[in-house]
Amino acid sequence: MRSEPRTLLAKLCDRDKLTYRRFDQRFTETGVRLFGNSPTNPTCGETQFRRWTGGKLTGLPGPETCHVLEVMWPGYTAAQLFAAPSADDPQVPAFDLEERVQMTAREAHDGADATAAASISDNTVDELRDRVVSLARRYHGLPAAHAYEAADTLRREIERHRDRTQVPFQQQTLMILNGQTAALLAVAAFDLGYFPSARTLARTTAVYGESTRFAPLQAYADGTLAYIAYHSGESNEALSKARRALSYGGLGDVAQRRLHAIAARAYAHLGDVASARRTIRLSQDRGQDARDELHDEVGGEFGFSEERLAMSNSTTALLMGDAEQAETEAGRAIALLGQRAQDEQSPHVLAGAAADLAYARLLSDDVEGAAEALAPLWEVPAEQRKTGVVVRTARIGRHLARSHYHGSQLPSRLREQVEEFTRVSPPYRLGPPAALLAIGP
Repeated sequence: MRSEPRTLLAKLCDRDKLTYRRFDQRFTETGVRLFGNSPTNPTCGETQFRRWTGGKLTGLPGPETCHVLEVMWPGYTAAQLFAAPSADDPQVPAFDLEERVQMTAREAHDGADATAAASISDNTVDELRDRVVSLARRYHGLPAAHAYEAADTLRREIERHRDRTQVPFQQQTLMILNGQTAALLAVAAFDLGYFPSARTLARTTAVYGESTRFAPLQAYADGTLAYIAYHSGESNEALSKARRALSYGGLGDVAQRRLHAIAARAYAHLGDVASARRTIRLSQDRGQDARDELHDEVGGEFGFSEERLAMSNSTTALLMGDAEQAETEAGRAIALLGQRAQDEQSPHVLAGAAADLAYARLLSDDVEGAAEALAPLWEVPAEQRKTGVVVRTARIGRHLARSHYHGSQLPSRLREQVEEFTRVSPPYRLGPPAALLAIGP
């Protein structure tokens, strides 16, 4: 009978099925991502790994090693990782039979496919497509760091299979799937606060879209580049990208809804209130029931739900200084989320709408109303606090720091909560906080 792991690190490695070889690969890749490709990066030999997981350390490793481990498992400190695991830790789930069955099915399928000599099975392509769709639809419920790891693993697997086939249709399909994983990687990098990498990955997505003549993928990539641009203080560039994306043919109503919402935000950043209001109305147009193969057929993170639209438009209204419209749109987003099943609700959208609602009330000097609106925000787990939410929350903190509120108990308490909320979020722990504070949402 297998004994209980001696450290939380050992338990997490068991959960994530990390042998020493896989652990060492992920540890090295994370070190390169954090510190560059340097010979002084922290390493972990197999003997050291056995000591770490066996609870045989008397202290903690060096700070760089601890930082790597904390990035590998967001939400845990190095001290927690080297301590004995808690029996009731909700973040370390028990053995997941469904996950084991899925893994076994994939391994068996890969083994069968390896018998093909000249090309890959069409069933393999279908399996990869199903996994991309599944990841896109699960993205809203995943921590950005976990989504990034999953998308990168899938990207490498698609690349491996693309090298094995010369069938034109299979090559085309796998390139589109590669583009979709690059798009998910771009979103995850942005959510973690890595803006330059997110931009590079979004451009990679655009290249795949252009190479395959798949306009919806090009449009999604340009939309992503647009919101990266205005979060980086490049509002004219953002508007240019959004306009170009809207010029592509073959887009469904959902794609156009997303792009109009992005363009409206860019107009608001530029101070063009009339154009922002006009574009918000375009984003709310019911359309012609047009669909496309990415935003509608795959959906998930590639979609743009009504509640996400309402949240986006509430932020645009705040940028225009229209607190009343912002409160209406944020409230609508929260109400629409409440109509969905629990597992279909996006923590990011809920938190973003709650932050917008609170800020709209603060603009009317309703501090108690803002405190009430912020209640759902504090419930978002640290690893789920993505860039958009962190930026919105930081804006609230800046507003509460004004001299008008000095000496008042409730604003002071809210400001402390905001500071703690952002401090433990992945964009602040992993990314450059200065980039997040440079501009509003």
